[in-house]
Amino acid sequence: MITITQSAAAQIKLSADQGKTEGMSLRIAATRNDDSSIHYGMGFDDSKEDDVTVTTEDIEIILSASSAKLLQGTTIDFVELEPDKFQFIFMNPNDPNYKPPAE
Repeated sequence: MITITQSAAAQIKLSADQGKTEGMSLRIAATRNDDSSIHYGMGFDDSKEDDVTVTTEDIEIILSASSAKLLQGTTIDFVELEPDKFQFIFMNPNDPNYKPPAE
């Protein structure tokens, strides 16, 4: 369903530690924009009754059913896009703007 790289997992765990949210699940939300691209959000949260739960790299992820459908097959990474500027990226084959990395 969703894959988190080791780099992303390390940053998520660091964020949980710094934010005193250890033990909480990571909620990932996805919504489709008017142009069919996908908008992403992440934060620590408690699960709700209808949530889908996935565990990868020792990170428990919770998703709404609609987000789970949009995020199917997604890989989340934490990369340096510019010198000293790191951010999470979503490599999502369901997003029309996604282009797979060149091998």
